[in-house]
Amino acid sequence: MKKPLSKLKRVELREVWSHEALDFTNWLAQQENLDALSEEIGVDITLIKTEANVGKFSVDILGEEEVSGRKIIIENQLEDTNHDHLGKIITYASGYDAEIIIWIVRDVRDEHQKAVEWLNEHTDENISFFLIKLELWQIEGSNPAPKFDIIVSPNEWAKVIKTTPGNGELTDTKLKQLEFWNKFKNFVRLNDARIRLRTPRPQHWYNVSMGSSEGHVALRVDTRKNYIGCDLYINKNKELFEFLRSHKDDIENEIGEAAEWVDAAVASRIIINKEVTDIFSEDFAEAHYTWLYEKTVLFQKVFSKYFNQFKN
Repeated sequence: MKKPLSKLKRVELREVWSHEALDFTNWLAQQENLDALSEEIGVDITLIKTEANVGKFSVDILGEEEVSGRKIIIENQLEDTNHDHLGKIITYASGYDAEIIIWIVRDVRDEHQKAVEWLNEHTDENISFFLIKLELWQIEGSNPAPKFDIIVSPNEWAKVIKTTPGNGELTDTKLKQLEFWNKFKNFVRLNDARIRLRTPRPQHWYNVSMGSSEGHVALRVDTRKNYIGCDLYINKNKELFEFLRSHKDDIENEIGEAAEWVDAAVASRIIINKEVTDIFSEDFAEAHYTWLYEKTVLFQKVFSKYFNQFKN
């Protein structure tokens, strides 16, 4: 028996959010909605403030990336793109030294799409512009559901190549690192949609958010010593590290093995490693991805509990 199919109906944005600042910005600023946007673009967004002042003007949403602390600005426009808002996003970005700029609109004019693409191509590797078309859809009278359609996003590969010394080509090791983390990201997404993963880069580490700006999980591959690793990385918070170290026995019990506790001048790390035969071998790839994924989930679970205890 064939199942009947429903029809999708597009809903005008103003039918749901009549006022851009009071309605839409306040809706998007709720963490669950920022999380939905984060999942779409691969950037972990934590709210700092809505209507944050930049001289006589104000940016709709000021946030930061959880893992890196990079500033994020989000400018909302429930209309088509225009020159005024294009100028605003650049002004706001400079005002807060933002490295991630997100422009959300009803529809995109060709000239503004080309302008944002040009900005991505001609700014350095740390600056990322996103131009996103927002749509609302419903099925036979259901509540409208938002859909973020990415029109322009930073070309990570092009930016990496542009900033590579010499002839602009990545080394064989860097190419393998980039491929490894891309495949790891795809592996995790197939197994666990709850973990938010950022865009991989050609480097020996890959950071994963813990939902806290106090620290993050840092995954590593070491081709010289032939091991893969999982760290808790704490930046500039010695009190938190000492609190965790006071629970060292309990923590190592919970993660199931002894860890290396490193308290350096700036960052502190809690490290576990696993020796492997060949990091980039296809024969062992799934075993490597599984270990890294399982340790990520374990670290998130164990250390989030102690983070909460530390705050209280």
